[in-house]
Amino acid sequence: MRQNLNMQIKEPYIGQQEIIRKKREFMIPCVYHFYQEPMQIVRGEGQYLFDHQGKRYLDFYGGVSVLNAGHCHPEITDKICQQVKTLQHTTTIYLTQPIVDLAEKVSQITPGNLKKSFFCASGSEANEGALLISQLYTGKHEFLALSHGLHGRTRLTMSVTGLKFWRTDSHPVGGISFVPNAYCYRCVFNRTYPDCDIECAKQIENVIETSTSGEVAALIIEPIQGNGGIIAPPQEYFTIMKEILDKYGIVLIVDEIQTGFGRTGKMFAIEHTGIEPDIMTFAKAIANGTPVGGFITNDDIASSYKRPGASTFGGNPVTSVAALATLEVIEKYDLTQNAETMGKSLKNRLQLLQNKHSIIGDVRGKGLMVGAELVGNNKVPAQKEIDIILEYTKDRGVLLGKTGASRNVLTFQPPLIITDEDIQEVIDVLDCALTYVEMHKV
Repeated sequence: MRQNLNMQIKEPYIGQQEIIRKKREFMIPCVYHFYQEPMQIVRGEGQYLFDHQGKRYLDFYGGVSVLNAGHCHPEITDKICQQVKTLQHTTTIYLTQPIVDLAEKVSQITPGNLKKSFFCASGSEANEGALLISQLYTGKHEFLALSHGLHGRTRLTMSVTGLKFWRTDSHPVGGISFVPNAYCYRCVFNRTYPDCDIECAKQIENVIETSTSGEVAALIIEPIQGNGGIIAPPQEYFTIMKEILDKYGIVLIVDEIQTGFGRTGKMFAIEHTGIEPDIMTFAKAIANGTPVGGFITNDDIASSYKRPGASTFGGNPVTSVAALATLEVIEKYDLTQNAETMGKSLKNRLQLLQNKHSIIGDVRGKGLMVGAELVGNNKVPAQKEIDIILEYTKDRGVLLGKTGASRNVLTFQPPLIITDEDIQEVIDVLDCALTYVEMHKV
C-alpha cells in the first residue's frame, strides 16, 4: 500500500484558499473545517490521504470512523462501479436483490435476536427511526439518553444528544431526561473505579423515578461515546443499566454508528459487554464512505411498524452493494482482529507517552477507537494546546481528531488496515508535538 506515495498530482485544483472563499460565499457557516492552515484533499489510498500538491498524510481519523477498510479499497470500489453501470437507483416499491441480501447479512453479523432492518441514508435518520419504533412498540413517549452522547443533527436526535457543542436547536424536544455516563476520569460523584459501586449506573433508576412520568419508551446509548471523548464504561455499568431497563420495560437502543463494523476489536462494541440490544443503529463504516444508515431489531419490535414507510436512497442498489462489499472485505482480511491487535499497540505506546508528557491525563478506548485526554493543572482541559498539536501533526503528515465535551481529547480512529509501522510514525510525530507545546509553554 506504499507504492506511488510521492507521486505528484497533475490536475488543475483550485487550492485551499479558493475553496474557503467559496465556502464562505455559498455554504451555511455551520459547515466548519479543521486547521488554521487547511489543505485541499484530492485523493485517498489505503490509510493515506493526499493534498493537491501531492503531500501524503497518514489518516488516523478515518473520516470519523468511516473508512474501516481504508480509502478507495479496490475490491469495494470495483463492485460499486459495476453496480453504477448496471442499475444505479430505484426505490423500495420495486424489488431489487442487493437490499435484501444486505438485510440478510446484517442479521447474520449482529448480536442476539436482531433480525429485521430498515435502511436509510445517514446515522441521524437511523437513530430517528429507532426512537420512533421504540415508541410504536411500547406505546410510551419519553426517552432517556446519556450525558456526553451524540446521536445526530435532526431535531429529535439533537435533543437526545448530551453535548452542548452539538445542540444547535435552542428549543429541544421535551420528554427527554439525561442519565449519568460512566466518565471515570471525571466522575460526577467524585468517586474512583472500582470502589465507586458504579453509582452512575444506579442513578438511572433515580432519574426514571424523579425526572420522568414513568412512561419511558427507550434509553439510547453509544457503547463507547465517540464525540463525548472516547468514554468507555466498565462492564458493570452495562449490566446494572440493563437490569434497571428491564425492570421498567424500557427498550435499549444501542447506537453503533461510530463503534460498529470491527472498530473496537469486535464486530460491534456492545459485544464486549455481554448484553443484547433491543434495537441497534448503524451507519458510517458499513459501506466504507458510501452513505448508508439503518436500524435493526427483533421480530417482536419490528412487527409494531406496519404503516407504509420508505427511504428514497436507503438501501438503493449502489449503497447496498457497497455495504455488502465492505462487510466482505472486513471479514476476508480479518480487520476486526487487526483492530484489536493494533489497538493494544497504539494504546500501550500512548500510555508510554503519558508517562513522558504530563499533558496527557488519560488514555482510554477499545481497539482502534482510542482517546488521549489533554489537560493542564487540576485536569483543566487543554483546549488551546490541542489545536496547536493538531496543526503540528498535520504539517508533519499525520491527521488526528479531537472530541470531548471540552474538545480536548486527541482522537485516534484510523482505518483498520494500519500497521505497527504506521502506529510508530504517529507516536513519533505526536511525541515531537507534545514536546513542542511543553517547550513553548503555550
